[in-house]
Amino acid sequence: MWNTLLIIGICVVLALVAGAVYRLMRARNLENWIGAYIAPAERVPAWTPDQPVDVFIAICDHYEPECYGASRETAQHRVRRWVEEYPAQFGRFADVNGRTPQYTFFFPQDEYRPEYLDELKKLCDFGYGDVDVHLHHDNDTAESLRDKLNEFRETLYHRHGLLRRHPETGEIVYGFIHGNWALCNSRRDGRQCGVDQELTVLLETGCYADFTMPSAPSDTQTSTINSIYYAKDRPGQRKSHDAGVRSRVGWAAPDEHLLMIQGPLTLDWSSRRFGLIPRIENSDLHEGRPATIRRLKLWLDAGVCVAGRPEWRFVKLHTHGCKDGNIDELLGSGMQQFHADLAALHQQHPGFRYHYVTAWEMAQLVHLAESGETNPDVLLNRKSTSAISSTPQIVGS
Repeated sequence: MWNTLLIIGICVVLALVAGAVYRLMRARNLENWIGAYIAPAERVPAWTPDQPVDVFIAICDHYEPECYGASRETAQHRVRRWVEEYPAQFGRFADVNGRTPQYTFFFPQDEYRPEYLDELKKLCDFGYGDVDVHLHHDNDTAESLRDKLNEFRETLYHRHGLLRRHPETGEIVYGFIHGNWALCNSRRDGRQCGVDQELTVLLETGCYADFTMPSAPSDTQTSTINSIYYAKDRPGQRKSHDAGVRSRVGWAAPDEHLLMIQGPLTLDWSSRRFGLIPRIENSDLHEGRPATIRRLKLWLDAGVCVAGRPEWRFVKLHTHGCKDGNIDELLGSGMQQFHADLAALHQQHPGFRYHYVTAWEMAQLVHLAESGETNPDVLLNRKSTSAISSTPQIVGS
């Protein structure tokens, strides 16, 4: 009898634990992507220090000077801090190509003020980064979205000397991050977008790649993770970027598909809630969660690469660099220590080659890998590859 009661008790406890774990998974929307984490379609080996690797690091900032209802004066102060402090804090660091840390400011169309962009242009002209397009919108149509994007890219290019033209078509092109992660109307409640056919509109208005993902723990997170791939709109469906065609060496970009470059998304088993539930590592840099070499190893092991070129690892990071607290983190000693530690890791393991790149350059490296090139320096050793005044050649597209 006691044995039976004990077994029943154990079963009840296990059921309660399983229920708690399931509720926690649902609360973090893990069901959207945990399958791909457990059983990836193409497993990429974990990096070990004895293996040569080229690591491309791009910080893609959802750069919102007026976030949380900030006044224009406060917003302008935030922008000036970046323009003044970034060169002072990071100008002394260099990657294996001798380039300083690069930064891509994805600026929101809905917060446009010419004075903010005039300041950021100075920073870009000094060779510290680039500007691309961010957008928060709600209840839009394809037509109204197209108008917004066309008008904003024209303003950035003609009014501020930002963005660039495609060397073959002459079209003004831009990289994109969707506000609130709701790309392609992917929120369950249908808010913060409204346009099911958003990928098509992005392609038609000159988007060269999307950098929105990962969005976990948001419900907008795709089932495809740790991937560089191409997606196209599926008629009558939302969240068309949930799956697509993997970028691969020797393959050309498929027609009417948008390049999707995801950041690392994995579970951090060394940081567990209640000692059981691993933390979600979603490549977000924020106050209290800076870039570190320990996190870098998780990002590398996530294996974001072009299929057939695993020795090139793409580390796309994201942040909200104008948020109070984040500014101090991203411009402070912790971030400086990360860059110093990257140099030390390279000194200790010369086969570890790290490259600071903009979002634009990361996309061009994808095309370079697809073309079969094995040496990234053919792109990254070009003079002023990230300067706005230059126009890097698009490779393989």
